[in-house]
Amino acid sequence: MRICVLGSGSRGNCTLVEAGETVLLIDNGFSGAEIRRRLCAIGRGPEMLTAILVTHEHNDHVAGVGVLSRQASVPVYANPATHGAAEGRMGKVFTRRDFGTGEPFVINDLRIHPFAVSHDTADPVGFVLSDGRCRVGYCTDTGKITTLIEHHLRGCHALVLESNHDPRMLRDGPYPPKLQQRVRSSQGHLANEDAGKFLKKIAAGNSQLKQVVLAHLSETNNLPSLAMEAVRMNLAGDFERLRIIAAGQNRPCALLDVGFDY
Repeated sequence: MRICVLGSGSRGNCTLVEAGETVLLIDNGFSGAEIRRRLCAIGRGPEMLTAILVTHEHNDHVAGVGVLSRQASVPVYANPATHGAAEGRMGKVFTRRDFGTGEPFVINDLRIHPFAVSHDTADPVGFVLSDGRCRVGYCTDTGKITTLIEHHLRGCHALVLESNHDPRMLRDGPYPPKLQQRVRSSQGHLANEDAGKFLKKIAAGNSQLKQVVLAHLSETNNLPSLAMEAVRMNLAGDFERLRIIAAGQNRPCALLDVGFDY
């Protein structure tokens, strides 16, 4: 399996996951031209896509889903509540496919398990994707780590995990109080320390976990150095054995081989 966060933040989110001939995108908040440019940058193209998975209906995750689906003739998978809530933002899609939250399904070489997360949308989900050998966990846009989330992400070989904000930067920054409250809430976004504590919990005794991508960093309320430091402080000795990178908003991160012992 391979993964690449093509871009992550409040101006657009998209992640590529591939196994064999199966190439999926999780969300797409970028324009048709921009997502083509980013795919090209890692040696991929829209014509290679098998499907698009949607986590929830916020614009930074679905703005480019409809146009890409139509242009590349790619089906779009989401739960019924998300399909309904996102319809006005996505427009017409090539083919709609429904899944049930908590109900695994298969797309060619990949088995996908959507699980509930805590965000202020209709029915938001994260995903665990497996090719039968390796497991990738994807969890962004959640205000808290639940027992269910922990259950699904344990045993993964690679994680894409939200590390959205530094609480001090959020408090002292330009966001009005109502928006700050929304970000901090249990249906908002994970702070750096939340991500670090969670990684400490699931990395302990889990030699399978090799790679972590910190995602959805706020350009206003966070810095990659702060996100990495929070993780480093929590992981202690486990920090050195993991490959940890912070995804950015403006360009794709590295294309990662999942399960590869670098």
